[in-house]
Amino acid sequence: MSKNILVTGGTKGIGRAIIERFAFEGFDIFTCSRNEKDLSDLERDFYTKFPNQQITVRKVDMSIKEEVMAFADEVKKFAIPDVLVNNAGIFLPGSIHSEPEGNFELMMQTNLYSAYYLTRSFTAEMIKRNSGYIFSIGSIAGLTAYANGGSYAISKWAMLGFTKCLRQELKDSNIKVTSVLPGATFTASWEGVDIPRERFMKVEDVAESVWGAYNLSPYSVVEEIVIRPQLGDL
Repeated sequence: MSKNILVTGGTKGIGRAIIERFAFEGFDIFTCSRNEKDLSDLERDFYTKFPNQQITVRKVDMSIKEEVMAFADEVKKFAIPDVLVNNAGIFLPGSIHSEPEGNFELMMQTNLYSAYYLTRSFTAEMIKRNSGYIFSIGSIAGLTAYANGGSYAISKWAMLGFTKCLRQELKDSNIKVTSVLPGATFTASWEGVDIPRERFMKVEDVAESVWGAYNLSPYSVVEEIVIRPQLGDL
């Protein structure tokens, strides 16, 4: 029986790269996005590359709790994920003291609350099964203060704390938990900036790091993956 992976926000960037890396190894996929066309494009491309595997896509706004819970219930009709990757996120630049009203709520709901609700939806079954792997895609903005980071940075610091707590709670149930903290990675968030592409990390490198952590023996876990551009942070 094929293993499966659930990746939120899987149509682009790091999420898309993780999906393709695990699909290459034979995993079936569950994923979601707010954009119906992006989901259709992903599904079509997936079956072209992996015709003998399954992908389940759903339109979900991860900032809305009810949609997150409905997505979890839909996935449960098929399986409890072997691997859960909390990847969905949004970045709106700004300073805490001057960013637009509502930025804080939107980024906390999308970047943190969604991971909290979705993870809680599957942990009881993972504990009962005595297996599972949970990855949280954070950011180096959750380790270091940056100007213009604002509420995004707050959400990523909180995400790291959430993941550390989860690791401690689930370690005796044979469930591994890893925080992934990438630096500047060439994704849609950076489109249009006047910075050479070679200053960015590749999404494939982040996906490869996730795959490598997943493949350790049962006796070891990578608690945090900090990965930065070779020439340093932007």
